[in-house]
Amino acid sequence: MLEVVALSALTAFLTAVGNGAAGEMGKQLLLSTGALTGRTLRQQTPLPTDVEGLEALASQVYARIGDDPRRAAEWASLLRSAPAQERISLSPGTLPPAPRNFTNRERAVRRLKREATRPAAGRPRCAQLSGPPGIGTTAVALHVGAVLHPRFPDGQFYVDLRDAAGENGPEPATVLQRLLQEMGVEHDRIPPTGAAREQLYRQLTARRRVLVVIDHASSVAQVRGLVPSTPDVFLLVVVSGRPFTLDALPVVVPPMSDRHALKMLRKVAGREQIARVKQQLPALLNRCAGNAFALRAAALRLLTEEAPATEPTSEPSAGDHPVRAATRSACDRLRPETARLCRLTALGGWPSIDAHLAAAAAGIEPAEAGRMLAEAVDVQLLEPLPDGRHRFRPEARRYLADTAGPEHGIAECSAAVTRVLDALLNRALHAAHAALPQSWRTEPPPERGAACSDEADGVAVLAAEVRNIVRAVSVAEEYQHIDTALRLARALWPLQLKAGYWDDVLPALRLAARCADEHRPESRMAGALHFQLAHCLGELGREEDGPRGGCRRGLRAGGRTHPRRGLVRRVAGLAGHAALVVRSGLRAVRRGRVPLPGDHFRPG
Repeated sequence: MLEVVALSALTAFLTAVGNGAAGEMGKQLLLSTGALTGRTLRQQTPLPTDVEGLEALASQVYARIGDDPRRAAEWASLLRSAPAQERISLSPGTLPPAPRNFTNRERAVRRLKREATRPAAGRPRCAQLSGPPGIGTTAVALHVGAVLHPRFPDGQFYVDLRDAAGENGPEPATVLQRLLQEMGVEHDRIPPTGAAREQLYRQLTARRRVLVVIDHASSVAQVRGLVPSTPDVFLLVVVSGRPFTLDALPVVVPPMSDRHALKMLRKVAGREQIARVKQQLPALLNRCAGNAFALRAAALRLLTEEAPATEPTSEPSAGDHPVRAATRSACDRLRPETARLCRLTALGGWPSIDAHLAAAAAGIEPAEAGRMLAEAVDVQLLEPLPDGRHRFRPEARRYLADTAGPEHGIAECSAAVTRVLDALLNRALHAAHAALPQSWRTEPPPERGAACSDEADGVAVLAAEVRNIVRAVSVAEEYQHIDTALRLARALWPLQLKAGYWDDVLPALRLAARCADEHRPESRMAGALHFQLAHCLGELGREEDGPRGGCRRGLRAGGRTHPRRGLVRRVAGLAGHAALVVRSGLRAVRRGRVPLPGDHFRPG
C-alpha cells in the first residue's frame, strides 16, 4: 500500500487539491481531504496555501501512515477516487487580426522580432512596447504577432486591460485569471489564489512555443508574474503612455514622419482623395503630428466626405494632443444631439456602453440612442465590441468628459450620471433577484425595468454588466449617492456566490464596505457588505486583507440598531447569526476541515 501512497504522490495530490477547489467537485474533495488529514494527524489541520506548507504537510501525513496501515488504505482510496488531472489543452489563441494599413514601424518591428528569435541564453524573452496614446503601439504588437505566427504554433494569447472598471486597471491576480481564461482554462479549474494561478500559467507554457500580449498595462505589478521562465515563450507588454520599470527590452514607438504619414493617408483614403486636398495636406499633417489614430481618422473622413476636408469649427488649444484634436473634429461632424449623447455618456468612464446605457445618459429612447451610437462609430469616436457594446478610446473619452461641462452645464452632466447609475441599479436588482429568487440577501425586483427570464439569465446579465456595476459603485460614491453605491455592491452577491466572479467584484466590495462604515455604520447593509467582502477574500485565500472582525461586528449590529423592538429585532439578529454560521461553514470548507458543532461561536 505504501507504494501507492508515496510521498511524491501525496505532495502532488495535496497541491492539486489546494489549488483547484473552485468547483463543487473540488470543494467536496477539499472537505474530504481536510477531514482525513485531521484524523491522520489527530488534530484539525487547515490545508496550507503555499507550496512549502503543502510539502511539509505531505511529509507529516506520510510519516504517520507509515505506522498505520488502516490510514494508509484510506489515503490510497482517496487518491484513487480523485478525478484524474488531465492535461489542459491550450486554445489556439485570441490575438486580433493585424491592421491592413500598417505603415512605417520597421525599426520597432525589427527589434521585437530580434528579441523573439534570439538565443535564449538563460534570459527570458520579454519586451515592453510603449508610446503616447493613439501612436499605434497595439498595431505594432498585432503586426508582430501576424509576422511571427509560425514561430508560436502552440498559441498567441491577447489580454486587453483597457476595459477595467478602475483607472489603475485590474490587480495582478485578475490579469492572470483573464490570461488563463484566454488560454482555454475552464472557470472551475482556475485556482483562487494569485500564486497558484501563476504556477498553473507556468505549467501550461512549459515546453510550449507561445506568444503572450498584454495590452494597455498600467503597472509593473500586473505583468511581473508573467515574465517567462522558459525559452520558447515571448511576453509582449504594451503600455499606452509612459513606460514603467520592467526587466524587458524597451521599444518606443515614435510619431510618423510626414513622408510615412502621407503614405498611410494614401493607403487608407486612396491617391485620388489625397490629390483632391493637396493644398490642405500641410495643415492636416501638422494637426495629426504623426499620430496613427489621428491620421486614420483624417483619412476616413477624406474617404467618406464628398467635399474637401476643412478646418475644424472649434479652435484647437495650444499643445493639444492629436487624439483630442481628432475627437474634436469628429464631434464637429456629428449632429448636435449625437455629440451631446457622446459627451454625457463619456462622463462616467464606463468600461463599455450599450444603447440602454447611452439612452439613460442622454435621456432619450434606446432605439434613438442606438442610431446615434452607430453615427459615433462611423466618425471613429467609438469602437464596436463583439457583444454589441461599444467603448471609447481613453484619450477621446477624457476629451469628451472635459468638454461636457462647458457645453451642457454642471446640472445636466450631474443628472446624466445619476440617470446612468439608476439604470444600472435597476438592471442589477432585476438580475440579482432572478439569479437568487428565494434569497433574503437580494432585494425585491423594481416595478419598472426589464425582468430576467430565469436564474441563468439573471447570472448572465450580471456577468455581462459586472465591470460597469463595479465602476458604478465608485462613481456613486464620488457623487455622494451612498445608498446607490451600497445597493449596487450588494446586488453582486449572486455573481460571487454562483459564478465565482471574486476577482471582478472585489474592488467594489472593498469600496462599498468602507463607504458603509463611514455613512451607515452598524447597519444591516454594512453587515451584509462585510459578509460579502469576507466571503470574497476567503474564496481568494486573502482573508488577512480584510478588516479584522468587520463582518462579525456589522452583522451583529444589524440586529442591535434596528429601529423597532421585539420580533423584528429578533429576526434581524437571527439573520446576522445565520450569516455568521454560513460564513463559518464556508471558511471551514475552504480550509479543508469539517466544521465542528459550535464553530460559529468561536472568536475569529
